[in-house]
Amino acid sequence: MGTGNQTWVREFVLLGLSSDWDTQVSLFVLFLMTYMVTVLGNFLIILLIRLDSRLHTPMYFFLINLSLVDVSYATSIIPQMLAHLLAAHKAIPFVSCAAQLFFSLGLGGIEFVLLAVMAYDRYVAVCDPLRYSVIMHGGLCTRLAITSWVSGSMNSLMQTVITFQLPMCTNKYIDHISCELLAVIRLACVDISSNEIAIMVSSIVLLMTPFCLVLLSYIQIISTILKIQSTEGRKKAFHTCASHLTVVVLCYGMAIFTYIQPRSSPSVLQEKLISLFYSVLTPMLNPMIYSVRNKEVKGAWQKLLGQLTGITSKLAT
Repeated sequence: MGTGNQTWVREFVLLGLSSDWDTQVSLFVLFLMTYMVTVLGNFLIILLIRLDSRLHTPMYFFLINLSLVDVSYATSIIPQMLAHLLAAHKAIPFVSCAAQLFFSLGLGGIEFVLLAVMAYDRYVAVCDPLRYSVIMHGGLCTRLAITSWVSGSMNSLMQTVITFQLPMCTNKYIDHISCELLAVIRLACVDISSNEIAIMVSSIVLLMTPFCLVLLSYIQIISTILKIQSTEGRKKAFHTCASHLTVVVLCYGMAIFTYIQPRSSPSVLQEKLISLFYSVLTPMLNPMIYSVRNKEVKGAWQKLLGQLTGITSKLAT
Protein backbone atom coordinates (compact mmCIF):
# COMPACT_ATOMS: atom_id res chain seq x y z
CA MET A 1 0.00 0.00 0.00
CA GLY A 2 1.22 3.49 -0.70
CA THR A 3 0.08 6.97 0.35
CA GLY A 4 2.14 9.90 -0.88
CA ASN A 5 5.74 9.35 0.13
CA GLN A 6 4.83 6.89 2.90
CA THR A 7 4.87 3.11 2.54
CA TRP A 8 2.26 1.19 4.53
CA VAL A 9 2.91 -2.38 5.64
CA ARG A 10 0.67 -5.25 4.50
CA GLU A 11 1.69 -7.58 7.31
CA PHE A 12 3.51 -7.58 10.63
CA VAL A 13 6.06 -9.98 12.07
CA LEU A 14 5.66 -11.02 15.71
CA LEU A 15 9.05 -11.61 17.32
CA GLY A 16 7.53 -13.67 20.14
CA LEU A 17 9.40 -15.00 23.15
CA SER A 18 12.39 -16.82 21.66
CA SER A 19 14.12 -17.61 18.38
CA ASP A 20 15.61 -20.88 19.69
CA TRP A 21 13.82 -23.88 18.10
CA ASP A 22 14.00 -26.19 21.15
CA THR A 23 12.63 -23.44 23.37
CA GLN A 24 9.80 -22.78 20.91
CA VAL A 25 8.82 -26.48 20.83
CA SER A 26 8.80 -26.61 24.64
CA LEU A 27 6.68 -23.45 24.80
CA PHE A 28 4.32 -24.90 22.17
CA VAL A 29 3.67 -27.99 24.30
CA LEU A 30 3.28 -25.90 27.49
CA PHE A 31 0.88 -23.35 25.96
CA LEU A 32 -1.13 -26.03 24.14
CA MET A 33 -1.70 -27.89 27.41
CA THR A 34 -2.57 -24.62 29.16
CA TYR A 35 -5.06 -23.69 26.42
CA MET A 36 -6.74 -27.11 26.57
CA VAL A 37 -7.08 -26.83 30.36
CA THR A 38 -8.47 -23.29 29.97
CA VAL A 39 -11.13 -24.30 27.45
CA LEU A 40 -12.08 -27.47 29.34
CA GLY A 41 -12.17 -25.78 32.75
CA ASN A 42 -14.30 -22.83 31.68
CA PHE A 43 -16.76 -24.91 29.66
CA LEU A 44 -17.10 -27.35 32.58
CA ILE A 45 -17.95 -24.41 34.86
CA ILE A 46 -20.60 -23.22 32.36
CA LEU A 47 -22.00 -26.76 32.03
CA LEU A 48 -22.08 -27.25 35.79
CA ILE A 49 -23.98 -24.00 36.35
CA ARG A 50 -26.50 -24.89 33.64
CA LEU A 51 -27.09 -28.39 35.07
CA ASP A 52 -27.37 -27.53 38.78
CA SER A 53 -30.48 -25.52 39.63
CA ARG A 54 -28.93 -24.38 42.92
CA LEU A 55 -26.46 -22.32 40.90
CA HIS A 56 -29.15 -20.47 38.93
CA THR A 57 -28.46 -17.20 40.76
CA PRO A 58 -27.14 -13.78 39.64
CA MET A 59 -23.63 -14.55 40.88
CA TYR A 60 -23.33 -17.62 38.66
CA PHE A 61 -25.05 -15.91 35.74
CA PHE A 62 -22.19 -13.40 35.80
CA LEU A 63 -19.68 -16.24 36.27
CA ILE A 64 -20.95 -17.80 33.00
CA ASN A 65 -20.24 -14.48 31.30
CA LEU A 66 -16.78 -14.35 32.89
CA SER A 67 -15.99 -17.87 31.67
CA LEU A 68 -17.11 -16.99 28.15
CA VAL A 69 -14.88 -13.91 28.22
CA ASP A 70 -11.91 -15.95 29.48
CA VAL A 71 -12.26 -18.63 26.79
CA SER A 72 -12.71 -16.01 24.08
CA TYR A 73 -9.73 -13.97 25.29
CA ALA A 74 -7.46 -17.01 25.36
CA THR A 75 -8.68 -18.00 21.89
CA SER A 76 -7.89 -14.55 20.51
CA ILE A 77 -4.23 -14.93 21.53
CA ILE A 78 -3.08 -18.53 22.05
CA PRO A 79 -3.91 -20.28 18.71
CA GLN A 80 -2.02 -17.59 16.79
CA MET A 81 0.89 -17.85 19.23
CA LEU A 82 0.96 -21.66 18.88
CA ALA A 83 1.03 -21.40 15.08
CA HIS A 84 3.93 -18.94 15.21
CA LEU A 85 5.94 -21.09 17.62
CA LEU A 86 6.22 -23.78 14.92
CA ALA A 87 6.46 -21.43 11.94
CA ALA A 88 9.63 -20.21 10.28
CA HIS A 89 8.03 -16.94 9.14
CA LYS A 90 5.99 -15.48 11.98
CA ALA A 91 3.92 -13.06 9.94
CA ILE A 92 0.39 -11.88 10.66
CA PRO A 93 -1.62 -9.97 8.01
CA PHE A 94 -2.57 -6.36 8.68
CA VAL A 95 -6.30 -7.21 8.96
CA SER A 96 -5.67 -10.20 11.24
CA CYS A 97 -3.50 -8.07 13.51
CA ALA A 98 -6.24 -5.44 13.74
CA ALA A 99 -8.83 -8.15 14.49
CA GLN A 100 -6.64 -9.67 17.19
CA LEU A 101 -6.16 -6.28 18.83
CA PHE A 102 -9.90 -5.56 18.67
CA PHE A 103 -10.96 -8.85 20.25
CA SER A 104 -8.24 -9.05 22.90
CA LEU A 105 -8.63 -5.42 23.94
CA GLY A 106 -12.42 -5.64 23.86
CA LEU A 107 -12.61 -8.83 25.90
CA GLY A 108 -10.18 -7.36 28.44
CA GLY A 109 -12.41 -4.30 28.83
CA ILE A 110 -15.50 -6.48 29.15
CA GLU A 111 -13.85 -8.44 31.95
CA PHE A 112 -12.97 -5.28 33.92
CA VAL A 113 -16.56 -4.01 33.80
CA LEU A 114 -17.94 -7.48 34.50
CA LEU A 115 -15.79 -7.82 37.62
CA ALA A 116 -17.18 -4.48 38.87
CA VAL A 117 -20.71 -5.78 38.24
CA MET A 118 -19.89 -8.95 40.17
CA ALA A 119 -18.53 -6.82 43.02
CA TYR A 120 -21.88 -4.97 43.15
CA ASP A 121 -23.65 -8.34 43.24
CA ARG A 122 -21.51 -9.41 46.22
CA TYR A 123 -22.15 -6.03 47.89
CA VAL A 124 -25.92 -6.53 47.69
CA ALA A 125 -25.62 -10.16 48.83
CA VAL A 126 -23.61 -9.25 51.96
CA CYS A 127 -24.90 -5.78 52.83
CA ASP A 128 -28.58 -6.16 51.91
CA PRO A 129 -29.29 -9.92 51.88
CA LEU A 130 -33.03 -9.63 52.60
CA ARG A 131 -33.60 -7.60 49.44
CA TYR A 132 -31.04 -9.44 47.31
CA SER A 133 -33.53 -11.29 45.09
CA VAL A 134 -35.59 -8.11 44.64
CA ILE A 135 -32.62 -5.92 43.68
CA MET A 136 -30.69 -8.44 41.58
CA HIS A 137 -33.65 -9.53 39.44
CA GLY A 138 -33.23 -11.13 36.03
CA GLY A 139 -33.82 -7.94 34.06
CA LEU A 140 -31.14 -5.98 35.92
CA CYS A 141 -28.61 -8.81 35.61
CA THR A 142 -29.19 -9.01 31.86
CA ARG A 143 -28.81 -5.24 31.45
CA LEU A 144 -25.60 -5.21 33.52
CA ALA A 145 -24.13 -8.05 31.45
CA ILE A 146 -25.05 -6.32 28.17
CA THR A 147 -23.51 -3.07 29.44
CA SER A 148 -20.26 -4.92 30.14
CA TRP A 149 -20.09 -6.42 26.66
CA VAL A 150 -21.10 -3.22 24.83
CA SER A 151 -18.79 -0.86 26.76
CA GLY A 152 -15.74 -3.08 26.31
CA SER A 153 -16.46 -3.59 22.60
CA MET A 154 -17.03 0.11 21.89
CA ASN A 155 -13.79 1.12 23.61
CA SER A 156 -11.88 -1.55 21.71
CA LEU A 157 -13.36 -0.45 18.39
CA MET A 158 -12.29 3.14 19.03
CA GLN A 159 -8.76 2.15 20.08
CA THR A 160 -8.34 -0.22 17.14
CA VAL A 161 -9.48 2.35 14.58
CA ILE A 162 -7.22 5.15 15.80
CA THR A 163 -4.26 2.76 16.20
CA PHE A 164 -4.40 1.30 12.70
CA GLN A 165 -4.88 4.70 11.11
CA LEU A 166 -1.30 5.45 12.14
CA PRO A 167 1.28 5.16 9.34
CA MET A 168 3.57 2.26 10.29
CA CYS A 169 5.81 2.93 7.27
CA THR A 170 8.27 0.06 6.73
CA ASN A 171 8.52 -0.85 10.40
CA LYS A 172 6.69 -4.18 10.62
CA TYR A 173 8.42 -6.04 13.47
CA ILE A 174 6.29 -6.23 16.63
CA ASP A 175 8.43 -7.23 19.62
CA HIS A 176 5.60 -9.01 21.40
CA ILE A 177 3.68 -12.29 21.49
CA SER A 178 0.58 -10.72 19.89
CA CYS A 179 -0.74 -7.51 18.36
CA GLU A 180 -0.86 -5.76 21.71
CA LEU A 181 -1.89 -2.09 21.82
CA LEU A 182 1.30 -0.53 23.22
CA ALA A 183 3.52 -2.73 21.05
CA VAL A 184 1.66 -1.77 17.87
CA ILE A 185 1.60 2.02 18.38
CA ARG A 186 5.38 1.99 18.93
CA LEU A 187 5.75 1.08 15.25
CA ALA A 188 4.26 4.39 14.10
CA CYS A 189 6.57 6.82 12.33
CA VAL A 190 4.54 9.83 13.50
CA ASP A 191 3.85 11.45 16.86
CA ILE A 192 1.71 9.14 19.02
CA SER A 193 0.83 11.59 21.81
CA SER A 194 -2.87 11.54 20.89
CA ASN A 195 -2.88 7.73 21.05
CA GLU A 196 -1.25 7.79 24.48
CA ILE A 197 -3.91 10.24 25.66
CA ALA A 198 -6.62 7.94 24.28
CA ILE A 199 -5.06 5.01 26.15
CA MET A 200 -5.01 7.04 29.37
CA VAL A 201 -8.66 8.07 28.94
CA SER A 202 -9.80 4.52 28.22
CA SER A 203 -7.71 3.29 31.17
CA ILE A 204 -9.57 5.68 33.44
CA VAL A 205 -13.00 4.85 32.00
CA LEU A 206 -12.73 1.07 31.64
CA LEU A 207 -10.03 0.24 34.16
CA MET A 208 -9.81 2.72 37.02
CA THR A 209 -13.54 3.53 37.21
CA PRO A 210 -14.58 -0.14 37.58
CA PHE A 211 -11.63 -0.67 39.94
CA CYS A 212 -12.83 2.21 42.15
CA LEU A 213 -16.35 0.73 42.15
CA VAL A 214 -14.91 -2.64 43.18
CA LEU A 215 -12.90 -0.91 45.91
CA LEU A 216 -15.95 0.96 47.24
CA SER A 217 -18.02 -2.24 47.16
CA TYR A 218 -15.44 -4.14 49.18
CA ILE A 219 -15.02 -1.32 51.69
CA GLN A 220 -18.75 -1.60 52.38
CA ILE A 221 -18.59 -5.41 52.38
CA ILE A 222 -15.68 -5.51 54.86
CA SER A 223 -17.40 -2.94 57.06
CA THR A 224 -20.55 -5.08 57.11
CA ILE A 225 -18.60 -8.30 57.77
CA LEU A 226 -16.81 -6.73 60.77
CA LYS A 227 -20.18 -5.85 62.30
CA ILE A 228 -21.32 -9.49 62.26
CA GLN A 229 -21.19 -10.82 65.81
CA SER A 230 -20.53 -14.52 65.25
CA THR A 231 -17.20 -15.83 63.94
CA GLU A 232 -19.04 -18.37 61.80
CA GLY A 233 -21.17 -15.63 60.26
CA ARG A 234 -18.12 -13.53 59.41
CA LYS A 235 -16.37 -16.55 57.90
CA LYS A 236 -19.41 -17.42 55.78
CA ALA A 237 -19.74 -13.84 54.52
CA PHE A 238 -16.04 -13.68 53.66
CA HIS A 239 -16.12 -16.99 51.76
CA THR A 240 -18.99 -15.57 49.70
CA CYS A 241 -16.57 -12.99 48.27
CA ALA A 242 -13.21 -14.79 48.44
CA SER A 243 -13.25 -16.23 44.90
CA HIS A 244 -14.26 -12.96 43.28
CA LEU A 245 -11.72 -10.96 45.29
CA THR A 246 -8.91 -13.30 44.22
CA VAL A 247 -9.84 -12.93 40.54
CA VAL A 248 -10.08 -9.13 40.94
CA VAL A 249 -6.53 -8.92 42.32
CA LEU A 250 -5.17 -11.02 39.45
CA CYS A 251 -6.97 -9.20 36.63
CA TYR A 252 -6.87 -5.57 37.75
CA GLY A 253 -3.35 -5.78 39.16
CA MET A 254 -1.76 -6.88 35.88
CA ALA A 255 -3.79 -4.50 33.71
CA ILE A 256 -3.11 -1.43 35.87
CA PHE A 257 0.61 -2.21 35.90
CA THR A 258 0.63 -2.51 32.09
CA TYR A 259 -1.67 0.25 30.83
CA ILE A 260 -2.12 3.05 33.33
CA GLN A 261 1.23 4.75 32.54
CA PRO A 262 2.16 4.10 28.91
CA ARG A 263 5.08 6.56 28.93
CA SER A 264 6.74 4.84 31.88
CA SER A 265 5.73 1.33 30.90
CA PRO A 266 7.80 -1.72 31.89
CA SER A 267 10.48 -3.27 29.67
CA VAL A 268 9.54 -5.28 26.58
CA LEU A 269 10.34 -8.56 28.34
CA GLN A 270 8.23 -7.55 31.34
CA GLU A 271 5.37 -6.63 29.01
CA LYS A 272 5.56 -10.05 27.35
CA LEU A 273 5.53 -11.85 30.70
CA ILE A 274 2.63 -9.72 31.95
CA SER A 275 0.71 -10.41 28.75
CA LEU A 276 1.38 -14.13 29.09
CA PHE A 277 0.17 -14.11 32.67
CA TYR A 278 -2.99 -12.26 31.72
CA SER A 279 -3.84 -14.09 28.48
CA VAL A 280 -2.61 -17.60 29.31
CA LEU A 281 -2.62 -18.15 33.07
CA THR A 282 -5.53 -16.01 34.30
CA PRO A 283 -8.20 -17.61 32.04
CA MET A 284 -6.96 -21.02 33.22
CA LEU A 285 -6.85 -20.06 36.90
CA ASN A 286 -10.28 -18.40 37.14
CA PRO A 287 -12.38 -21.63 36.96
CA MET A 288 -9.95 -23.29 39.38
CA ILE A 289 -10.30 -20.42 41.84
CA TYR A 290 -14.10 -20.59 41.70
CA SER A 291 -14.00 -24.39 42.06
CA VAL A 292 -11.54 -24.58 44.96
CA ARG A 293 -12.61 -21.52 46.99
CA ASN A 294 -16.38 -21.78 46.52
CA LYS A 295 -18.39 -24.24 48.63
CA GLU A 296 -21.46 -24.12 46.36
CA VAL A 297 -19.41 -25.00 43.27
CA LYS A 298 -17.57 -27.76 45.14
CA GLY A 299 -20.91 -29.12 46.33
CA ALA A 300 -22.26 -29.05 42.78
CA TRP A 301 -19.17 -30.90 41.51
CA GLN A 302 -19.59 -33.57 44.20
CA LYS A 303 -23.27 -33.98 43.34
CA LEU A 304 -22.53 -34.26 39.61
CA LEU A 305 -19.69 -36.74 40.16
CA GLY A 306 -21.95 -38.77 42.46
CA GLN A 307 -24.64 -38.91 39.77
CA LEU A 308 -22.09 -39.92 37.12
CA THR A 309 -20.70 -42.62 39.41
CA GLY A 310 -24.22 -43.96 40.01
CA ILE A 311 -24.98 -44.03 36.30
CA THR A 312 -21.66 -45.80 35.58
CA SER A 313 -22.36 -48.42 38.27
CA LYS A 314 -25.81 -49.14 36.83
CA LEU A 315 -24.41 -49.50 33.32
CA ALA A 316 -21.68 -51.83 34.60
CA THR A 317 -24.24 -54.13 36.26
